[in-house]
Amino acid sequence: MDGIVLLKEDHKTVEKLFKRFEKADESAHTEKREIADQVIAELTTHTWIEEKIFYPAAREAAPDAKDHVLESVEEHHVVLWMLSELKGLDPADERFDAKMSVLMENVRHHVEEEEKEWFPDVRKAMGRNRLKELGEEMEAAKKTAPDEPLAVPSADR
Repeated sequence: MDGIVLLKEDHKTVEKLFKRFEKADESAHTEKREIADQVIAELTTHTWIEEKIFYPAAREAAPDAKDHVLESVEEHHVVLWMLSELKGLDPADERFDAKMSVLMENVRHHVEEEEKEWFPDVRKAMGRNRLKELGEEMEAAKKTAPDEPLAVPSADR
């Protein structure tokens, strides 16, 4: 699978989880905890493969993408800390829904920038074969990605 397609599929998976969370009854604490845990797992793996594989390749192929990559890494930093806070937060806590809301806003903004502003340039710069190689590499790396958000490199910046 093409690396950009793989990342967009991840984005769709997380967006579906966000929509489920938004539709969940306010008092459905067990359901919200399950959804949040899935979001944490998905986003931790996603940020890991982007930072370890995709972003370095994007910077190499499209040097103009450097600023986008640096901004994305900073956005990851914020998201990863929020994920780590959500991980230990009781869904009955009054801050849980608010924290999840802010997380969703941040991730949606990040996804929109990636998909609209710089993925097209990276696609042109890399070409189909390189993107296919990256996709295979990222798919394999998902299996060894950490499950702890703060283990992703940008969390420590």
